[in-house]
Amino acid sequence: MVKGASIKFKNYKDSVGKILQVLGLGKELKKYDKIVIKPALEEGREVSKELVEEVLKFCVENKNAVGDVIIAEGCDGRDTWEVFEEQGYVKLAEKYDISLVDLNETQTEEIEKEEFLRFESIRYPSILLESFVISLAPLQEHEELVMSGTLSTMLSAFPARHYKGFFTKEKKKIKRWPLKYSVHDIIVCKQPEFGLLDCSAHGHIYAGQPFEIDKQASRFIVDNWTKIPYLKLLSETFERVEAREKKTQKTKSES
Repeated sequence: MVKGASIKFKNYKDSVGKILQVLGLGKELKKYDKIVIKPALEEGREVSKELVEEVLKFCVENKNAVGDVIIAEGCDGRDTWEVFEEQGYVKLAEKYDISLVDLNETQTEEIEKEEFLRFESIRYPSILLESFVISLAPLQEHEELVMSGTLSTMLSAFPARHYKGFFTKEKKKIKRWPLKYSVHDIIVCKQPEFGLLDCSAHGHIYAGQPFEIDKQASRFIVDNWTKIPYLKLLSETFERVEAREKKTQKTKSES
């Protein structure tokens, strides 16, 4: 698949299915036995349920014969199951015979990465590590992060069971430092395989690799994507990792 592409927004039914088809997502989905759709459900930053349903429908129609499709989210400061119910996801799951998962309570694995900028280790949901993950979010301005998109919505992958404060459901432990560092470190754990960014307010839908589409769509918020703090941090990290891998490969070829 290409890194990222956009399509002029007509309506969710026509535009979403068309761009997913053009990008060849259906062929890619057949390689995986678990597909996780991770919608942004934070209050005030919810992705359109109509958009989610179109992606869900596409996944169900294009998965392999034994593949499971799951919708997963881990709400910050709220009970995820209450949010699923309020926003219509329980009925949506019943309609398409798929599962819902609360990332706040699911099984996790401890991940340690030298690229982390703040965390020593992160308890990361096992289901996201095992699956083809599709991140869905609306493009919005953000007071602290400047922009919220398909990468920043992965903050909800921090399970509240491990990151909430005392006497609160809020994930206080990911806010000990500027949020850009928490976005960076959760993406270093794993970048979603695919993202769809709702820029319909600007007349477009973006789809592809989350890092690339967040960069491309940032033009609606800033004049240069490097002004988005978490994108700049991630770019620097990806460049360092790539340089290190090239050096390692060169050393192996010379030995």
